Amino acid sequence: MGQLLGLLLLSFLITSILIVPFIDLLYKFKLRRKRQVTRDAFEKLTPIFDKFHGWKVGTPVGGGLLVIVVVSILTLWTYELFGFSPKFWEVFVILFTFISFGLLGLYDDIRKTFGYKHDGLFGLRLRFKLLFQIVLSLIIGLIFYYKLGFDFINIHWFGKIEIGILFIPLTSFVVVSFANAFNITDGLDGLASGLLVICLIAFWAISSTLLDPTLGIFISLWIGSVLAFLYFNVFPARIWLGDVGALSFGATLAVVGLLTGKIAAVGVIGGVLVAEVGSSLLQLLSKKFTGKKLFLAAPLHLWFQNKGWPEPKIVMRFWLVGILFAIFGVWIAVIK
Repeated sequence: MGQLLGLLLLSFLITSILIVPFIDLLYKFKLRRKRQVTRDAFEKLTPIFDKFHGWKVGTPVGGGLLVIVVVSILTLWTYELFGFSPKFWEVFVILFTFISFGLLGLYDDIRKTFGYKHDGLFGLRLRFKLLFQIVLSLIIGLIFYYKLGFDFINIHWFGKIEIGILFIPLTSFVVVSFANAFNITDGLDGLASGLLVICLIAFWAISSTLLDPTLGIFISLWIGSVLAFLYFNVFPARIWLGDVGALSFGATLAVVGLLTGKIAAVGVIGGVLVAEVGSSLLQLLSKKFTGKKLFLAAPLHLWFQNKGWPEPKIVMRFWLVGILFAIFGVWIAVIK
């Protein structure tokens, strides 16, 4: 545990040193939010969102890129430095998810920032964006099934249930769901990043009971880096994750959860993320098939904003709910 805490502090220190120059670099390359009218997945205007977030124009986007680079390099460096012999495919699936979803998000950030056309396969309309995510998540599922030997789910009170090759589409569903859930949740300053730290601490605790040092090292480095980023991301944020961070972190959080083998705990620990994406999905489906809104605003954090709650109040209370979900999820994972 001492080694893991040391790695956490090292990651925090390095990210802390680099983040201010990185913010300046984002300003230099003009990778920051532009004044625009936002639309939902069905290309309908979202005036409520613009009402509360229009003042944030000019904030740099892409902070997730720094975290991805720092954590990926430190992960590989740590294994070499300590002569640690990791499970190759476990490390590979973590870093593949971390980097590939990050690159997809980075492309989307650049496209949106500089106003590239929203047409065709590489315009990344919703259906094409989902297509890329599904392809990547299926590759991840194949690695889990063929290289890591995952062909079962472990549900408390029901035990180990063999599902065979169905684990591949299950993995794909979980990864894509969490990638988009995190992206949707990343709408208020500090909200998604704070929830990520809470979820990671929960999975850190679970991995320690499984005696999985490979997972523990990566989680330690990730927590340290995100904590340094969070200092600059809390209200009023000086930098945002962007899609590069949101898609990467959501997908990788799902992979970390799946590697623990406690699939029931994954949905519980990420309960706030599940609620956020669930509210958005219900809203989209209601508008698509009934032409009416199910909620006055979605996702949940936007609904509370519309009710008049200050942004920091929403974030803090969502963090508290996230802590309760995390505790409950760990309890489910470790209870005999």
